Amino acid sequence: MANRAFLEIQRIDHLYRPVEERRRDFNAVEMTLDQAALHEQAVRCMNCGIPFCQGCGCPLGNAIPDFNAAVVRGDWKNAWDILEHTSSFPEFTSRICPALCEGSCSASINFGAVMVRQIEKAIVDTAFERGYVRMPPPASRNGRTIAIVGAGPAGLAAAARLNRRGFQVTVYDRNAAPGGLLRYGIPDFKLPKALIDRRIELMEGAGINFIGNTVVGEDIAVDYLARTFDAVIMCGGTPAARELRVPGRELSGVHLALELLSGQNRFNSGELSELPVSAKGRRVLVIGGGDTGSDCVGTCNRQGAAAVTQIEIMPRPSETRPASNPWPDWPRIMRTSSSHEEGCIRRWSLSTLRFIGDNGRLSGAEVAPVEWRRGTDGRMIPVPDESGKEIIACDLVFLALGFLKPEPVPEPVSGRIFHAGDAARGPSLVVRAVADGRRVAGEVEKVLLEAGR
Repeated sequence: MANRAFLEIQRIDHLYRPVEERRRDFNAVEMTLDQAALHEQAVRCMNCGIPFCQGCGCPLGNAIPDFNAAVVRGDWKNAWDILEHTSSFPEFTSRICPALCEGSCSASINFGAVMVRQIEKAIVDTAFERGYVRMPPPASRNGRTIAIVGAGPAGLAAAARLNRRGFQVTVYDRNAAPGGLLRYGIPDFKLPKALIDRRIELMEGAGINFIGNTVVGEDIAVDYLARTFDAVIMCGGTPAARELRVPGRELSGVHLALELLSGQNRFNSGELSELPVSAKGRRVLVIGGGDTGSDCVGTCNRQGAAAVTQIEIMPRPSETRPASNPWPDWPRIMRTSSSHEEGCIRRWSLSTLRFIGDNGRLSGAEVAPVEWRRGTDGRMIPVPDESGKEIIACDLVFLALGFLKPEPVPEPVSGRIFHAGDAARGPSLVVRAVADGRRVAGEVEKVLLEAGR
């Protein structure tokens, strides 16, 4: 049965609460698989001789076939032990990771990938329910101290690993509470913030110190940290959003995506008493077709927007893998998120030329179709066709165009400074930030312990 299950059992693709129910709240959109269905989905794992899901797909190197097999046996403790060995925060990644592993699953070629992300979520949720998840303080400290700047996924992953190895870790963050974009960017309906609070409580209990409302470089100098601690790890992420410099950008009603997303999350948590910006009753235009744009769509619908349109400068993706995008690479195909299902007009190959308005207030966006042509340097560039210009009526725009790698922080005269996550590698996925935080923590440990010999 196990060898043929991927042929005989269909993958479950839809696990969302009903649209009309979930649009009215910020609770998690996903439902939970029952044990019988979960067992069936885990049985679909082919237990490949070469697990591409683990080697090519997962940045953390999770032993996916092994924890799938443990779930099939009903051995949840062993499944948790396998998962925890490589994954610092599976309660986060199992909810917000795009599941790169599933894109490189052997079964995905013709039969539908194994539901790795849902199995991982079931493992970590069961582990918390049964008390398997523990973060005790280290048996002893090694006398070395570490400062981590940024309490996002990279900083948290580095802190957890170094603390476990006996280092005394202090994490600084500009926000009131730890989590970075996990807390202040990703909507609650995708990642409930109680999960972050639960993990931070475990980390504090293990001896990790968190200091919030502190901007390193303004409230406290990098030089001071370098003098005070044995090493400093910069994990500030990529807080600078990519702008759209077109006429009319200054009009009231044009906002960056994080103004909406962060404001809503802070309001939900009680950090703010009112929303900084609300889409209630408004005609909304979201510019940018990625996950951030999708999150804006879902948030605006929950706020009561009159209508939501999302535009993207890239062409509409194909429904199946193009020849230029072979397995086991991540499939660049057309995707519809839970937020899109809740109500959204989606359009592609459109460039925004300018914003228009009356008396300083936005009333529309002028757009034009684009054709992608190869430039003299070999790169593809968008060429607007102004003969096809049109105006999309809107009174609220959110720019969801991605984020920019920050300018390097001036290095102190002396001291050991390391960099991890998006701050080092540019904007990417949470799972990659966690993996990089773990990797850099290993480098720090090696450098400091070898220096002490």
